[in-house]
Amino acid sequence: MFSGIIADVGLIKRAEDREGGLRLTVEAETMDMGDVRMGDSIAVNGVCLTVVGLQGRAFTVDVSRETLDCTVGLEHQGRHVNLEKALRLSDRLGGHLVSGHVDGVGEVVAFNDIGESWRLVVRAPHGLAKYIAVKGSITINGVSLTVNLVAGSEFEVNLIPHTLEVTTLNELEAGAKVNLEIDLIARYVERMMQKEVQ
Repeated sequence: MFSGIIADVGLIKRAEDREGGLRLTVEAETMDMGDVRMGDSIAVNGVCLTVVGLQGRAFTVDVSRETLDCTVGLEHQGRHVNLEKALRLSDRLGGHLVSGHVDGVGEVVAFNDIGESWRLVVRAPHGLAKYIAVKGSITINGVSLTVNLVAGSEFEVNLIPHTLEVTTLNELEAGAKVNLEIDLIARYVERMMQKEVQ
């Protein structure tokens, strides 16, 4: 589990084809890697991945074809990515509970400066739109954010300057694709409200 509070912006140093998937080497810039061990989980742009190699400030992960098919942003060598280590029971939960399992890929409709913050409008895949609610939580490329407005399949969030300084969201522009994870609670509520499972 994660919180959606980004610890660092890393760099994909290498992306190698591996049996239909990819083996990525990601270099952290400031994140403490001293407590990271083989088998630990690190969210990379909101995707929970397992550490299979460590070397200094860099770590290696394998990404399956299935994961690549339902996410965006992991296949490009030289790309900056948001990083977060998995939560420990003693950690503060500053964002919201995030699984690191991307639900779908959204598209940036608008991203503009509105003075004290930036307004980001994203179009979600049709099947995910029903789970997005005003004042609910959403994860965009691993960043925990609060939804301010929903209109059909589009939703709006505000980004404060600090968020733009410490994440890759400052690189977004209209037409960009982003990883989306809806609030876990929405999925469980829907499941509980369904009639008895057949």
